[in-house]
Amino acid sequence: MQTIATRWELRTRTLQFGRLPAIMGIVNVTPDSFSDGGKFFTPDLAVQHALQLAAAGADILDIGGESTRPFSATVSVDDELDRVMPVIQALRGQVSIPISIDTSKSEVAQAAIEAGAEIINDVTGLSGDPNMVHIAAEAGVGVCAMHMQGTPKTMQNNPTYENLLVEITDYLASRDAQLISAGIAPQRVCLDPGIGFGKTHEHNLELVRYAERFLQLGRPILIGHSRKAFIGKLIGDSASDRTAGTLGLSLALASKGIQVLRVHDVKSTREALQCFFAAHDHATASEYLEARAQS
Repeated sequence: MQTIATRWELRTRTLQFGRLPAIMGIVNVTPDSFSDGGKFFTPDLAVQHALQLAAAGADILDIGGESTRPFSATVSVDDELDRVMPVIQALRGQVSIPISIDTSKSEVAQAAIEAGAEIINDVTGLSGDPNMVHIAAEAGVGVCAMHMQGTPKTMQNNPTYENLLVEITDYLASRDAQLISAGIAPQRVCLDPGIGFGKTHEHNLELVRYAERFLQLGRPILIGHSRKAFIGKLIGDSASDRTAGTLGLSLALASKGIQVLRVHDVKSTREALQCFFAAHDHATASEYLEARAQS
């Protein structure tokens, strides 16, 4: 049985996982992302938002220039570069936390790495572009490989599984082995079961309920549940604000040992996690704050 991962090696640094999961803050430089499309579409707005997330306690900034919401269409390499590169270049000198590039295009990943990105976060599991794995291995960046049934344009057309947990675990284990065989160091690999990507509402809830099973893969596990449609289904109101629902799931996932949470609301997530674990660990406030300062 694999040992549960306690670190994730990136290009120039290592993320060490403690009691609290690392928080990956979402920066969508897109006009059409499902939750915040258009809000941070200009470089200035995106940079300002990223700096706010960093100040709020994000451990990673995930910059993306192409929506992967259900039924979305792809954008060109040039358009994606025009969206993300000014943001990454501006942030490079202003933040100390690692920058992740959320892309499935090797040209975008390469440019982002040259501008300082430490992670490639690819919804295709680094399989959508034949050059992606080579670029990742050559640069020595951290990678996050996600499971997706189909493509963003087709993934919600009746997704079906005979055994959801077994099939996704098997895929992630196989993809992990392929990435390592292709030259990516095992300690640089993170895995994501892909909530919302080719799954029904029931599938998504099952992935959260049994998320700890993926820890047996021996890699950091990233979960991206933030504001997704199944939360509206759970709370019985698809039009309702999903922030509170996202926080509830974040606490559940953290209690299961998930190492990385990808969220929109960094400040509220950080504060909820701090209070949850301070109470859960039976620490006094001063003891908890001292432990946090030393970690």
